[in-house]
Amino acid sequence: MANDNKKVLIVGAGGFIGGFIAKEGLRRGYKVWAGVRATTSRRYLDYKDLNFAIFDYDSPQSIANTLKSLLPEGERFDYIIYNLGATKCANFLDFNRINFDYLRNFTQALTDTDMVPERFLMMSSLSAVGPIAEDDYRPITERDIPQPNTRYGVSKTKAETHLMSLPDFPYIIFRATGVYGPHEQDYLMMIKCIDRHFDFGVGFKKQLLTFIYVEDLVNAMYDALESGVKQRVYNIAEPRSYTQREFRSIVSKELGRKWVIPLKLPMWMVYVASSAAEQIGKLRMKPSTLNRDKYRILKQRNWACSVEAAERDFGFIVKYPLVDGVKATVAAYLDAKKK
Repeated sequence: MANDNKKVLIVGAGGFIGGFIAKEGLRRGYKVWAGVRATTSRRYLDYKDLNFAIFDYDSPQSIANTLKSLLPEGERFDYIIYNLGATKCANFLDFNRINFDYLRNFTQALTDTDMVPERFLMMSSLSAVGPIAEDDYRPITERDIPQPNTRYGVSKTKAETHLMSLPDFPYIIFRATGVYGPHEQDYLMMIKCIDRHFDFGVGFKKQLLTFIYVEDLVNAMYDALESGVKQRVYNIAEPRSYTQREFRSIVSKELGRKWVIPLKLPMWMVYVASSAAEQIGKLRMKPSTLNRDKYRILKQRNWACSVEAAERDFGFIVKYPLVDGVKATVAAYLDAKKK
């Protein structure tokens, strides 16, 4: 392929999205390095042509030493996809350490070693923007001033601001909405509930949801890197939004469930449950999927966002609208149930 001599480093390659990033990079003909910690699971990184890089993200010097060991002197990676991050933590201070401090350490190491790549794409989140247009439901744009209301969102906003503050740094920032697909766990919980004939919604005010199938997200990453854009921020989502009822209908159809009981929980009840789950998680020293940050995310009513900038600048297109993405995700879930 045309990219045989191009080198890409995926930082934070061990998660659900990381496996897809590695697979697509290899498919496109890149030489791919998966950046992981020594303790990171390699469950989704079982590709024979994949190289590995073991990082200690707490130390800029250690990161620099690892970077220098990966390539011959004077060479650098063409692209770096920075997918490292935490979406839930038992200790909320870890959001800042993992999502902001580690990024700062990594960019410092790149600068110190003179290994700043041609382009550096960071995975951020629509949560970095926070609740916008909650009354008129207009799509959130990249021009909206961020006002994050979660610790997770604040840490992502800090990370974005850090990249923007670096002189001439070739960043691309992706503010992705809800990412789903095979192996993802949060939406899997919703699918399992609907499989058991129950669908839990929260709040009684209208809510618009947006989604992006993992393969569409990953293709957008490489398309953006190859397009030559830099120092830009992009919303990444399927261009249309959905209600919880529409999501439930699509999932139940794929599961073959003829009836599903929709249950609406008032926000006060969700807050009580979230606070209790968070405290239990702290006692167990394990992050809880349900916590006060998650409560604020569930409370947000408008997740609609404009993707016109991505469509214009690098031809972003969704190949998996929700009905097709859910079909693939449910098929993987049902296949796993048989094993």
